[in-house]
Amino acid sequence: MRALVIDDSKAMRMILGRLLKEVGFEVSEACHGRDALDKLGQTGAVDLALVDWNMPEMNGLEFVQAVRGDGSFQAMKLMMVTTESEIARVQAAMDAGADEYVMKPFTTESLRDKLTMMGFAA
Repeated sequence: MRALVIDDSKAMRMILGRLLKEVGFEVSEACHGRDALDKLGQTGAVDLALVDWNMPEMNGLEFVQAVRGDGSFQAMKLMMVTTESEIARVQAAMDAGADEYVMKPFTTESLRDKLTMMGFAA
């Protein structure tokens, strides 16, 4: 299984990457949405992308919209992992095509539970 962690915080990319590796993912990283789209263009779709909302260049919502607008990425699962907690933001992300939504700060257990609900053994 392959995952892409998209966050402008290097520390957060490390934390999420470590957790994903523990449950069997091969992990790559991107520092914003445009960087992530470039990586997907080079390597093809991943099984899962964990996406922050607030990033430079291209934010997480724009990334989700771009991925869902491209038919070659339809099978890719998208999980927003963000500090954005307003119901309107959660709804916007889900409407755009996010599969799950996790609010920071999160626990390792809560993230593993979301992965299990998405069909990834944790």
